[in-house]
Amino acid sequence: MKLSPPLSRWIGRASLALVVLLALYIVTRVYASGEWLLAGTMLVIVALAAWIYTSGKTYAFRYLFPGIAAALIFVVFPMLYTIAIGFTNYSSRNLLDFNRAEQYFLTETYRAEGDASYEFTLHGAGSEYRGRLALPDSDKPFVFGPLALALEKPLEVKAQPLDPGMALGDPLPLKEVIARQNVLKALTIAMPDGSLVRMAGLRAFAPVRPLYVRNPDGSLKNQENGRVIKPDQAIGFFVDADGQRMQPGFQVATGWDNYQRIFTEARFREPFVRIFAWTVVFSALTVLFATALGMLLAVLLNWDALRFKGIYRILLFLPYAVPGFISILVFKGLFNQNVGEINLILSTLFGIQPAWFSDPLLAKVMLLIVNTWLGFPYMMVICMGLIKAIPADLYEASAVAGAGPLMNFGRITLPLIMKPLTPLLISSFAFNFNNFVLIALLTGGRPDFLDTSVPAGTTDILVSYTWRIAFQDSGANYGLAAAISTVIFLIVATITMVQMRFTRIVEEEKR
Repeated sequence: MKLSPPLSRWIGRASLALVVLLALYIVTRVYASGEWLLAGTMLVIVALAAWIYTSGKTYAFRYLFPGIAAALIFVVFPMLYTIAIGFTNYSSRNLLDFNRAEQYFLTETYRAEGDASYEFTLHGAGSEYRGRLALPDSDKPFVFGPLALALEKPLEVKAQPLDPGMALGDPLPLKEVIARQNVLKALTIAMPDGSLVRMAGLRAFAPVRPLYVRNPDGSLKNQENGRVIKPDQAIGFFVDADGQRMQPGFQVATGWDNYQRIFTEARFREPFVRIFAWTVVFSALTVLFATALGMLLAVLLNWDALRFKGIYRILLFLPYAVPGFISILVFKGLFNQNVGEINLILSTLFGIQPAWFSDPLLAKVMLLIVNTWLGFPYMMVICMGLIKAIPADLYEASAVAGAGPLMNFGRITLPLIMKPLTPLLISSFAFNFNNFVLIALLTGGRPDFLDTSVPAGTTDILVSYTWRIAFQDSGANYGLAAAISTVIFLIVATITMVQMRFTRIVEEEKR
């Protein structure tokens, strides 16, 4: 049955309205969880979707919007989120927001001296994971339950006076109590007089009191020793009168502090400068060697007199067909100083066993060798295709003029393939600038610098250096790592724009 146009339009608008309302509900829930940046990104996407799919002027964009939305979620949002973290003190010691950190202190309890304890027994209740807990206190026993003792999460229950006619059965043995102590420790029992008791031993529950109470000025008072701790919004910790920082800390905005630390603190600045220089050299040499080798092989494989060219092409393309991480791990074994095949051959022929992984220079040479091996097949295939596109008439005219292979390459082949190859070279440079997998799997950034207190190595590139600061440093400084990541992004973007601008200038001069 075909719907009338007005009814069809009404159904379409109603469906769109429902989708928008559902999306706004999700945005609200995300914002309530504290993820305001993600909520803002989602809100922008919802607003764009509502505008694009309801306006007649944006009809052409309806087919492009899914790709735009994906770019906003998976590219723009992670970038903005990383930048935002770079302006905070987010680290392993400052994971929580202020409210959650304060609540952590307010939920801490202690057992006051002199408070009476309650002996308890645990009884079965018809199921392996359920039971009743009795607290006989002289002439006033209490009972509560049955309890879901398989759930290991905080739970508050109320105790009721024990009915004399209630048959609890035999108490469970101590080993059964020990097996369930994680669950029992999570229990808070509200007694009829309003006091709260928690597990104080394998056979006793005791009253507990809040360790901290909030003062009117926002500070917290320790009821056990009377000490007062105050939140310091500059450093993200509660501190006592002696300046001692209390864990856990909380996140605060630090402005440009992380960026200043990169360039002003010697322990970060010195390794950063050295690693940046090596990153540029590593990326440039990798592109140079891989391109030169790939171009050379492409020229040879286009030689008409060469036999079995198909077999050579397959064999030379195999390094690219094998997953990169497998090739890297294979080379890690080949370069092993004691049992690696490369050192066995060098020892047999020349009597040397280079320390590839402990000598900084040799480790860098090893990285360039492996990365060139991984990159040349792709360059070879691209260059072969570009060479095939060169008109044969040019080579025939060159042969009539008496030019040799080197002159043909320098005057015809290289100039004609460099122009379409340049964007690929720029993208390859940017890729190797952030080639984390190679560094992580082959050297791990080592050997480390001996004159720095932060985790940094001679073979680290900026991205692996950032990873080590974020996840290997004792402080796990995510905010600083995010700041370095932002700097890396700006550096790569700047280098890429300069290279593209330089290429455009060169092309305009040739014209």
